[in-house]
Formats: sequence, C-alpha cells, structure tokens
Amino acid sequence: MRRILLTGAAGKVGSLLRVLLQPVYDLVLTDIEPPADLGASETFIAADLADAAAIERAAGGVDGIVHLGGQSVEAPWETILRSNIVGTYNLFEAARKQGVKRVVYASSNHAVGFYPRSETIGTAVLPLPDTRYGVSKAFGEALGALYAYKYGVGVLCIRIGNVSEAPADERRLAIWLKPEDLVSLIRIGLEREDLLYEVVYGMSDNARRWWDNSRASELGYQPEGRSGDFASVALAAQAGLPADEIGDRFQGGSFCSEEFQGPLSRIVPKI
Repeated sequence: MRRILLTGAAGKVGSLLRVLLQPVYDLVLTDIEPPADLGASETFIAADLADAAAIERAAGGVDGIVHLGGQSVEAPWETILRSNIVGTYNLFEAARKQGVKRVVYASSNHAVGFYPRSETIGTAVLPLPDTRYGVSKAFGEALGALYAYKYGVGVLCIRIGNVSEAPADERRLAIWLKPEDLVSLIRIGLEREDLLYEVVYGMSDNARRWWDNSRASELGYQPEGRSGDFASVALAAQAGLPADEIGDRFQGGSFCSEEFQGPLSRIVPKI
C-alpha cells in the first residue's frame, strides 16, 4: 500500500493531510484546481468528480484512495447531486475498474446529525441526516458497502466530526478530531489486514462525546488528541455565541436548524 490517491487535495482537510501523509505514502493528488502550494515532488491530476473518465484515469495505478473530494457543506440539491452523489459513484466505480484495494471514504457526522445530544450512538444506528449534504454522506456509506460486499473493495467510512488544531466551541468539544488522529484512522483503512467494510467515528479522545467509537478501538485506533485540554477556551467562546433552539439540541448543530420548519415538538417526542 504505497501509492495513494487523495481526492479533494486542495481543500482545508486535504491540505492538512498532504503534509501528514507524505512521509508514509507516495501521493497522487486530485481536485478541480491544483493546490496553491503544490510541491515539485507531488503528482497532481486535475479531475472533476462528475467526470467519470477523468476520475478513472486518476485512479490508475494506485493501491488505495482517500476520498475527501466533493461538496463539504450544505448546498442546493443540484450541487450535492453532481459532487457527492454522481461524484462518489464515479469514484467507487473507478476503484473497481482499476483494481484499487482500499477506499477510505470521508463520511460525516451529519449523516446522523438529528440524533439528540443527550443520546450516545454507535455506528449501527439508522441514518438521521440533518441536510442534503448529510443525505449524500449516508448514500456514500451505503455505496461503500455495495462495493465492498459485491466487488471486494475494502472500505472504511469515517464519520468525521470537526478536523482542526483545536475545538472552537462546546459542540466541537464532543466531535473534535486532531489531524494526526485522522491520519491514524486513514492508515487503519488502508493497511489493516482483512478489512472489508467498516464504519467508525472520526473523533479524538473526547470526554464530552456523543459517539460510541468502540469499533474503531477494536480495529486498533488509539487517538492522541484530547478535546478536554481546550475546554476552557472553547467554553468561553461558546458563551459569546447566540442560542440556537434547534441546533443546540441536536448533534448536527446549526446544520439541523438551517431551513428547519417547526414546531420543534413535532420531532422531540419521537427521539
């Protein structure tokens, strides 16, 4: 597992991962536009995820794929459809055609964002997406299962929380993911023997957590980051934020409150 394709390489998380993954793998980078700081040793292939032929060319000769590309926040359905539905299908189909051994799929906590913060959930819960974006991530998880069980592509889906150097507010104390811990999960997805299909949560060692990540631990995940180390700063920042009657109740935060049509009583008794 030496040559890895990283999609979405020009994005925020992709830029972080390029630095951390370079000492371990030979990286092929793809995005619509090249990263501004593209190095002489980096291989870049311009490709739109909606262009099946371009994505298949980019996947040629790689051992594994880390799929970060696509629309990363809520957007109109046409944008989500092109980038995250059609694009993710093209990615998995390229992996199948090119004989790629592993795909690490960047899913999202927003695939389950309408679970309440009072509930601790595992990876086997039913999807409760909070947005069209969250729907697309649930779709990607299901697509990964199809390609794993039908075609034998090893797939790890990571329901990523918030990747950053430090959690910025109270919600992110629960879902924070240190970049180095994301690399640890990616390496499990690419390197663990006999992995067929798994779903894990992308979070560090967070005391204020809403997710049961025991499956990740069983796969060998040992996070080094602890959001509690930043609690005083994050809680101080939270105190300056306006209250959100909807978002403050649910794990998806403001993704839940955006476009929400009340009353809240319609769903609170059901969860």
